[in-house]
Amino acid sequence: MKKLLLVVTTIFATAFPALASSGGEPAAFINLTGTPLGIFALILFVAAYSLVIFEEQLHLRKSKPVMLAAGLIWVMVAVAYAALGDTHTPHEAIKHNLIEYAELFLFLLAAMTYINAMDERNVFQALRSWLVSRGFTLRSVFWVTGLLAFLISPLADNLTTALLMGAVVMAVGGNNKKFVIVACINVVVGANAGGAFSPFGDITTLMVWQKGKVDFIEFFAIFFPSLINWIIPAAIMSMTVSKERPEAMAEAIVMKLGAKRIITLFMCTIVTAVSFHNFLKLPPAAGMMLGLGYLGFFSYYLKIKEHRLLKGGDQPLDIIGHNPDEHQAPAVTGHGHDAPSGFDLFRKIARAEWDTLLFFYGVILCVGGLGQFGYLAVTSKFMYFDLGPTTANVLVGILSAIVDNIPVMFAVLTMDPAMSHGQWLLVTLTAGVGGSMLSIGSAAGVALMGTARGIYTFGNHLKWSWAVALGYAASIVTHLWLNARYFH
Repeated sequence: MKKLLLVVTTIFATAFPALASSGGEPAAFINLTGTPLGIFALILFVAAYSLVIFEEQLHLRKSKPVMLAAGLIWVMVAVAYAALGDTHTPHEAIKHNLIEYAELFLFLLAAMTYINAMDERNVFQALRSWLVSRGFTLRSVFWVTGLLAFLISPLADNLTTALLMGAVVMAVGGNNKKFVIVACINVVVGANAGGAFSPFGDITTLMVWQKGKVDFIEFFAIFFPSLINWIIPAAIMSMTVSKERPEAMAEAIVMKLGAKRIITLFMCTIVTAVSFHNFLKLPPAAGMMLGLGYLGFFSYYLKIKEHRLLKGGDQPLDIIGHNPDEHQAPAVTGHGHDAPSGFDLFRKIARAEWDTLLFFYGVILCVGGLGQFGYLAVTSKFMYFDLGPTTANVLVGILSAIVDNIPVMFAVLTMDPAMSHGQWLLVTLTAGVGGSMLSIGSAAGVALMGTARGIYTFGNHLKWSWAVALGYAASIVTHLWLNARYFH
């Protein structure tokens, strides 16, 4: 473990500057990378992220160290610029970073709420029951969930797809930790690979499309490289999955009232988010929040239908987490417990993976703060001029496995190097699928670490990183050969 920590720390100290996001860096570049504050800020981030990597051993939530580091780094940014007589730049820069985070936060919050709602309505339990009744073996479930992750993520984005398929994997796998681990890795790789060839499959592809670097149709040129990226590690890992059948259930699970309509509303929410971006030129997060409004009104209908609405109206949870509307029926004679609660939207929101949401806050602001010290501008020339765009874009994918691919792609777009369409497609591919090499390298992996806590962990994913890396290398070679025409 000590050796691994040393390696990771060395990689961060030497390579991380290449992906620091400026988030509003002043036009007149000021190099503060060699100052004591600049160096200490980088060391602080390395230390915080090292704690994230060892979350399993330390039992320290991943959001806590990066949130602390984010606040301290921006204190140092403000002090450093104040010494130069500039208090305006840090203010504008952190506002820019907060907007970036707000869009991500609202998008994820809406998606997680829908996932929680479908879980409460027995959607995933019913799917497990269906899979078992169809006679699928664990290996068949492994391939089905991976394939669905690859095919659904281009429309539903890789994070939402990973949460959905991950819930199915855990429902089917049950206590079989060995299966759940490899199946979760397969879902993460499949979801990230599927999201890479669609503008709506990942936030990084959305950013590339929004900047006009790649046209809508051109994204599909990396379909086959993305497919190769998933197929190779999936084929390797599938050999460790047994062909046993999950334990048969005593009775079929029936979805609760409104389950199918919630699924339909979720699909409508995805369409709304896509339409907001494609036709209205508005942030997809705004469309997701409108979709959350769909669920809000439907939850009111469910309350009435289930006869659990009191005259007080539809109220949110109070300070102690109690719903003023929720009717607690008297104890049922002979059972010794109260009647179960009805559907409540605010309980679904409360069940969102807040550790994950706050983790992204810390990462984005840490990276933004480091960018203000000038690490991005200093290394831009080294990566894209000295090493060349192909090598640089391959490295971007590797680095995105260490730090989430969202700030990585944001950094590349901020550097805005002069590249051909082929190179922009390459960096879109590598930033999208490179994060699969580590569990912390993508939103899909981080989210599944939260939902499959203690089973799908950083360490368990690391054991299969070599197989994912083989798929990563093969996808790059496939792209360079298959899409050579885009490099002119």
